[in-house]
Amino acid sequence: MSAALLFTFAFAFALAAGLVVKLWLATRQVRHVARHRDAVPAAFAQAIALAAHQKAADYTVAKTRFGLLEMAWGTALLLGWTLLGGLDLLNKLLMDWMGGGMLQQLALFSAFALISGLLDLPFTLWQTFRLEERFGFNKMTWRLWLLDGAKSLLLGALIGLPIAALMLWLMGAAGNLWWLWAWGAWMAFNLLLMLVYPTFIAPLFNKFQPLDDATLKARVNALMKRCGFAAKGLFVMDGSKRSAHANAYFTGFGASKRVVFYDTLLRQLNAGEVEAVLAHELGHFKHRHVVKRMAAMFALSLAGFALLGWLSVHSWFYVGLGVQPNMAAPNDALAILLFMLAVPVFGFFVAPLPVRISRKHEFEADAYAIAQTSGADLSAALLKLYQDNASTLTPDPVFVKFYYSHPPASERLARMVAG
Repeated sequence: MSAALLFTFAFAFALAAGLVVKLWLATRQVRHVARHRDAVPAAFAQAIALAAHQKAADYTVAKTRFGLLEMAWGTALLLGWTLLGGLDLLNKLLMDWMGGGMLQQLALFSAFALISGLLDLPFTLWQTFRLEERFGFNKMTWRLWLLDGAKSLLLGALIGLPIAALMLWLMGAAGNLWWLWAWGAWMAFNLLLMLVYPTFIAPLFNKFQPLDDATLKARVNALMKRCGFAAKGLFVMDGSKRSAHANAYFTGFGASKRVVFYDTLLRQLNAGEVEAVLAHELGHFKHRHVVKRMAAMFALSLAGFALLGWLSVHSWFYVGLGVQPNMAAPNDALAILLFMLAVPVFGFFVAPLPVRISRKHEFEADAYAIAQTSGADLSAALLKLYQDNASTLTPDPVFVKFYYSHPPASERLARMVAG
């Protein structure tokens, strides 16, 4: 049996096995949440109304079922692009029209992204304007949605095409170790993006105003001073113009770090609760979770570039995924696109590992927040956020192990009480 055929079988098997596992997990989640819909867990009976609990259950079930449709459609598209020859056809059409070279390869990237976006568009629209609307979360207008889309498309072209051109140039000009140079360029690009995103890109989509609540500002500054953390500023983001979901986060890198509160968060929580949520985020920095995640990203991306460098010179990699390459000419764009399509199929089976580490980090950040602020405030804030975001209190335990980057409310609050 040829190497190409073996790779085809491996890809098809991994895809089918992943689908079976995903379907099993989604079915477990829907059944478990629906089974517990009509009774608030005893630990939350005094804090969460039955109507809110049922809304969270219905929202979770609706999202999970919608996710199944997305999964089926995504699998069909993946097969269409790979084993059924879609990417091969697109590449040949562009080759016939443009010949080879850098422009043709950039055109392949652009056409693939555009076609994929258009094919996914019905699901994006349904999720925003039907699913989120149904549960009262969507605040986006059609005008804002179109404006966001136009900005994203323009930014994608202005940022994505130059970095893609750089990668393609390195693949052709940097010799057998091109992947090492490409990895270095990719890491530098990501670090630069972390620096410029808060001040140049994010404001294109949202308004950021300095926090003007003097009392809250004083508490937050005192907390950061107590924790030895410095930020460039405290800002409020108009997240409510798109969604009713609430959040707070740190953004930026080095001297450009800033604290951002969604306006919806400030409306839902009191000053003590906001301080506790911020202390949780500071806990991630104090435990060096951000540095650890960046180091993991660096290591995984290096391994990914090395793997791509090895696969890109083997014809079986292309043929096994439905593409007939011309090995006498550059196939760099094809190699990158096929790699991006294939890796998630095989990577699904190790997905529980990073989310398990993430849940561990969340517990550590909770413990830090309790040490720095009020545990009662953190518990109250979490309950409000779970309720306002319609997060189910009764997820399936196995589903949690595969997908949840944050522990369920029951586990987080139980740890706080035990601590």
